[in-house]
Amino acid sequence: MANKDIERLAKEIKARLNYHNHRYYVLDDPIIEDAQYDGLMQELREIEQQHPEIITIDSPTQRIGALPSQRFAQITHPTAMMSLNNAFNFEDFMSWHRRVSAMLEQDSFELVCELKYDGLAVALTYQDGVLIRGATRGNGYIGEDVTSNLRTIKSIPLRLLDPGASGTLEVRGEVYFPKSSFTKLNNERLAKGQPTYANPRNTAAGSLRQLDYKITASRPLDIYVYSLGYLSEASNNDVYMTQMDTLTHLKSLGFRTSAHVSLVSTPEEVEAFYSRWIDSLDGIDVAADGVVVKVNRFDYQQHLGNVGREPRWAVAYKFPAERAVTKLLDIRVNVGRTGSINPFAIFDPTIVGGAKIKQATLHNIDYIRGKDLRRGDYVVIERAGEVIPQIVDVIQSRRTGKELSFDDDEDLQRLFIHCPSCKHSTVRTVDEAAVYCINPRCPDQLTRLVEHFVSKNAMDIEGLGTKLSSNLIELGLITDVADIYELTIDKLENIDRMGMKSSNNLVKAITTSKTKPFSRVLTGLGIRHVGSEVAELLCRYYTDIDSLIDATEEDLTKLSSIGPRIAESITAYFLSSSNRTIIEKLKKAGVNLKADNPNESFSDKLNGLRFVVTGRLQNSSRSQIQQRIKESGGLVSGSVSNKTDYVIAGEDAGSKLIDANNLGVQIITEEILEQMLYDD
Repeated sequence: MANKDIERLAKEIKARLNYHNHRYYVLDDPIIEDAQYDGLMQELREIEQQHPEIITIDSPTQRIGALPSQRFAQITHPTAMMSLNNAFNFEDFMSWHRRVSAMLEQDSFELVCELKYDGLAVALTYQDGVLIRGATRGNGYIGEDVTSNLRTIKSIPLRLLDPGASGTLEVRGEVYFPKSSFTKLNNERLAKGQPTYANPRNTAAGSLRQLDYKITASRPLDIYVYSLGYLSEASNNDVYMTQMDTLTHLKSLGFRTSAHVSLVSTPEEVEAFYSRWIDSLDGIDVAADGVVVKVNRFDYQQHLGNVGREPRWAVAYKFPAERAVTKLLDIRVNVGRTGSINPFAIFDPTIVGGAKIKQATLHNIDYIRGKDLRRGDYVVIERAGEVIPQIVDVIQSRRTGKELSFDDDEDLQRLFIHCPSCKHSTVRTVDEAAVYCINPRCPDQLTRLVEHFVSKNAMDIEGLGTKLSSNLIELGLITDVADIYELTIDKLENIDRMGMKSSNNLVKAITTSKTKPFSRVLTGLGIRHVGSEVAELLCRYYTDIDSLIDATEEDLTKLSSIGPRIAESITAYFLSSSNRTIIEKLKKAGVNLKADNPNESFSDKLNGLRFVVTGRLQNSSRSQIQQRIKESGGLVSGSVSNKTDYVIAGEDAGSKLIDANNLGVQIITEEILEQMLYDD
């Protein structure tokens, strides 16, 4: 057979298989027997085996075929995959509707109600009708390339049904694990004595993010496509004028779209859709946690725009959070790196929203008092945002009289009067709810502080992990962070799992850290409210540790971005004799405690302004630009937020440029920065 005839035959078989795939996996309406389908697939495989040069990526035989990944590559989304603002009741929803009405200057406009399926958001990209890429949502701007895994989901078309498709089309959807399949999977695992999975959503996410595509292929994942993400100019824009038109067209292209969608015009109709589904969720084979309400017309959506990472034209009207009643067995505390005494609840384990809940944070004393929480209480708990467990109510009618309030429970009060780790007295400032242990040698606090001191943002000492730090503290080799610089190979090599090579590498890393900038040392000390930005600001005005120690609260509050609370925390830290001892030990060890540049070299041209530098710059390196900003009184951040004043963008700026556009942050060039630095 001639090559052209072979190609024509293969193309015909592929088209037939893609058509029958669509009917079986998307429409649930097969028109041929499985044996006939298998026969077509086998015929195509034999042709491709004999003529591998005709294999294309949209061939049904190529759904599984890639080698297992070592790691996922990152993909920048062409347009952000945004989050939705939540409405938790009808009043919240009406507040959103009134805001939209005011911006559109009309009370009546079409809305689309769609069930909010509980899965993993993904983006599928098609070039000239062929699937070329699939990515997870990630942080909304950059996701993971999971193309090979997504290709194993049979309801995702490898080629669109439109034979004339051209240009680039990106669609967004929700990958989910059917509830019936989830139950079956857990039953199978129970029969084998294996632990069961918590819920369908997490199982779907874990299945899709397997480095070995074969594991993903073994799971019955499915997808609902719910929106258009990106459309190139070569594509047909006329069919994408409204959300409803878009869903209809996407369905015609071969995508599985939800049948649980309604076009309405009034808030009352939205509420009716919402109420109907609260009572009907057991009748569908996919978990749903609310209703997504969208303004139907795309020109209206464009007019409404976005605020931060959330579109103004859509809202997630959430179903009531799943709750459960359980017993509050105990109230305990742990110690943070700043010495904060953090209370948490221990529950009789119970399932809420598919997850086993054993404990929850209680924040502080005022929280415990405000809710009148008592050991032995029966409480109502829920997973806030379906993630964070919290106590929402106390069932006082179930009290036996043996429970004690916080003010009467001496055992509970004792947890906050003395540190549970070192028994040192605690303190509480007037304007803070938290209670603090101020003993820098507190074992628990010291463990957390050492973790912070050796972290990348501080002294960046690789090899000194949590377990080793705890061992060294237990052995008395570390009593404060300065003792790290007294560690030697002789002291380390006899510790469990620390041989000569590991000990030598750690000592080298410790020695190297002595030359880190003064600001990194300040960050590592763990002074409350002093992060890397505040530390860098202090180093611009105080040339060494001694000048900072001598600074008064009044001196410190004269600096931009230093408020009374930060100033008080800094002066209190250096008034402690234990902390002064640590500083002296760091000096003796040769740790850098002087600023790299004298105070006179700084100007106030950019005083208090916050910058983010991104992309490939033409005239200077990114670090050089950042240093010049700091020397001129500016602040440099690693991410764009509402506090950012300017983003300096070079070539290939990526997700930070998208963040800036979405947040309305002013974007400037190197040249504009030069003008800001040198213009009078």
